[in-house]
Amino acid sequence: MDVLTDLLQRARAQDALVRRLIQSPPWGVTYADAPPLTVAATLGGHAWIRLGDSAPVRLAAGDIALVTAPGGYTVTDDPATAPGFVIRDGRKYLPTGAPADSPPTPVPRTYGDGLAGATVMLRGAYELHGDAASRLLEMLPPLAVVPAGPRTRTALDLLSAEAARDEPGQEAILARLLDLVLVIALRTWCTRPEATPPAWYRALGDPAVGEALRLLHEDPGGRWTVASLAGEVGMSRAAFAQRFAALVGRPPLGYLTDWRMTLAADLLRDTRQSVATVARQVGYQDPFAFSVAFKRARGRTPSAWRG
Repeated sequence: MDVLTDLLQRARAQDALVRRLIQSPPWGVTYADAPPLTVAATLGGHAWIRLGDSAPVRLAAGDIALVTAPGGYTVTDDPATAPGFVIRDGRKYLPTGAPADSPPTPVPRTYGDGLAGATVMLRGAYELHGDAASRLLEMLPPLAVVPAGPRTRTALDLLSAEAARDEPGQEAILARLLDLVLVIALRTWCTRPEATPPAWYRALGDPAVGEALRLLHEDPGGRWTVASLAGEVGMSRAAFAQRFAALVGRPPLGYLTDWRMTLAADLLRDTRQSVATVARQVGYQDPFAFSVAFKRARGRTPSAWRG
């Protein structure tokens, strides 16, 4: 289990909604209740994307925008074009707030006029979840634009072709292809000079520390010590501890404790397992010691966190 895969799965970045927009100029649409993570790609033509009152950013053909800003955003053919409709709760409204249809109907997978010269865009909306999702979103600014490239283009072409079909298993295929686009876009973004990925992500490129992180995510409840981790990656205890802290920004067991508390927070929120059971799952045999550690990390006892 590599670290990024672990985060994506625990954040439930899956079964995302995929929509295709085909519009001829002038056009504009506001997404009023954007989810925690949106993947928007321009396949043909170009578009401008704007978060709130910020300056619009141009998306050329093949560019991918990763949007994590809370609230809405607007996509148009030109910065001067006012949005013609608003998508809210998966339904289409006029800018006045009146339903665009009577009664308002769900937005279909492909919508727009499809005339010659139209811009073609794909949008995937991820409903992320929990403390693990917060770690994933730390990788990105409110708006990250990944320029077109050979790897992203191939994945986008596959996703676009499947979005135009309506066959058995289509939603499963779309979700997996969107995951492919997301992971490639995340990797590409983190290599760009303007990106500031978290220290743990940068540390994945180090053979020893990256392997240690993988081990901790593969078995977070294991009885790890600095010495056992150092042995697994073939380093002395002192050299490993120093290297891990230098690259990740915290000692190995400090990172492990923080990750365990992240997992525990989501387990307490999402399941009815007892505190003792949750404690054992994240590596604590003593529920009292777990409760002390959890309150220190989250400011509330496990029972209070659960509500």
